Amino acid sequence: MSPLLLPLLVPFVAAVACAFFQKSLKTQRTISFIAASFHLIASCSLLQTIRTDGIQVYLNGGWPARIGIALVGDLFSGIMLVITGLISLTVLIYSFKEMDNKLQSRAYFPLFNFLMMGVNGSFITGDMFNLYVWFEVMLLSSFILLAMGKKADQLEGSIKYVTINLFSSILFLSGAAIIYAKTGSLNMADIAQIIANSPDEKLLNSTAVLLLSSFGIKSALFPMFLWLPASYHTPAVSISSLFAGLLTKVGVYAMIRTFTLIFPLNNGLLQDLFYVIAILTMVVGVLCAAAQYEIRKILSVHIVSQIGYMVLGISLFTPLGIAGAIFYLLHNIIVKTNLFLLSGVILRKKGSCELKEIGGLYKSYPYFSTIFVLSAFALAGIPPLSGFWAKFIVLKAAADSKAYLLLGVGLAVGVVTLFSMTKIWAEAFWKKQPEEFPGEGIDTGTAPWQMMLPILFLTLCTFGLGIFGESIFQLCIETSTQLLDPSQYIHAVLGDS
Repeated sequence: MSPLLLPLLVPFVAAVACAFFQKSLKTQRTISFIAASFHLIASCSLLQTIRTDGIQVYLNGGWPARIGIALVGDLFSGIMLVITGLISLTVLIYSFKEMDNKLQSRAYFPLFNFLMMGVNGSFITGDMFNLYVWFEVMLLSSFILLAMGKKADQLEGSIKYVTINLFSSILFLSGAAIIYAKTGSLNMADIAQIIANSPDEKLLNSTAVLLLSSFGIKSALFPMFLWLPASYHTPAVSISSLFAGLLTKVGVYAMIRTFTLIFPLNNGLLQDLFYVIAILTMVVGVLCAAAQYEIRKILSVHIVSQIGYMVLGISLFTPLGIAGAIFYLLHNIIVKTNLFLLSGVILRKKGSCELKEIGGLYKSYPYFSTIFVLSAFALAGIPPLSGFWAKFIVLKAAADSKAYLLLGVGLAVGVVTLFSMTKIWAEAFWKKQPEEFPGEGIDTGTAPWQMMLPILFLTLCTFGLGIFGESIFQLCIETSTQLLDPSQYIHAVLGDS
């Protein structure tokens, strides 16, 4: 069996098995844990195979790539599968204790595994239509997970989420249909080969903008991000941490894949568009975050400005810029997931995440507070944590490209990010508990180990990425080099034809 099938089959089998054992939460937990662990191990093995043997391709049924369904694993896909496996395992363990049994019994585990299958499928598909299919698998699973608690704000957020994402799907299908009409193919490698020799620049640019709009909605770019702060803070913390860490990054992945392989950004108009979007996304995102007073809302809106840094790296379209975007992607998935998990512990201890209603966390829980501040500083880019190197690589790429406006905006946004994270620290951790609010949650002692173990592990990952990040950076450079040479991908999929 091709190793490319495992990231799809493992969560699918787990989802079906969990559905069969619907009345036994213990069995569903065990199945999901085994599946997530196996997914992580298989992804690490696949990445190692890609590094030693090159790009891996699986042609379903032996059909040629232009006709059949192709799965493709290059370095970028491999990295994303590994980080997805890591996040799914940590969030899953956390959810065992964070979510009550009633919520878990509402098909949480089958939906969790279907969501992972959709994410993995998006990373390894080599076909535009199948990318759309995997997007829809993710959308359906995430919509039900968002609405699972049946609270009014959850239903409102989930309706906004699904409506705007359906619009994104229409844009994507329209773009794919135009590409098919123009090239007669939906295979990405085949499309890239045909489009590279097409003289119809206006049609190609308009199609690229359609796809950018679709991916922009999924990754919450300016001005298409308003669905995100309305929805990500509403479900259980385990679900929102999974969404915050992974889902928007699938949109970023699709952008990097599309605009390095099919529509390379060596076109003046598209590259200028990316510049403008990167600046506006960073600035508007961080200003909106600074104006919020609920921890999960602050963290949600911060996703927007952080996505802006990744788009900045893409827009430069240099090996260092793309490598910086990938490094930033990995750093942000880890840190953002961890901050959401930490917010779940705050909610458990204080009964609220509203900054005006809580305080005194540092005095009562100094070790937990230290863990929080490390992740907050990592997000803000304080050395030597992972965020510092992520920002440094992206901003150095901007300086090397003489994109001084992007450089200046990136530095300024970093300062405002630090301000908004220190606001959380000053209000929730440093000031005393407000007298008018009791601040009593369901847990006044030590948080359960099922919640703290994933948090500690992700904090160590943040440290490791910052202090021992050279090997990861080298992997990002290798990945960037491979992405900027589409002939490797095209040759691996199409062969010598």
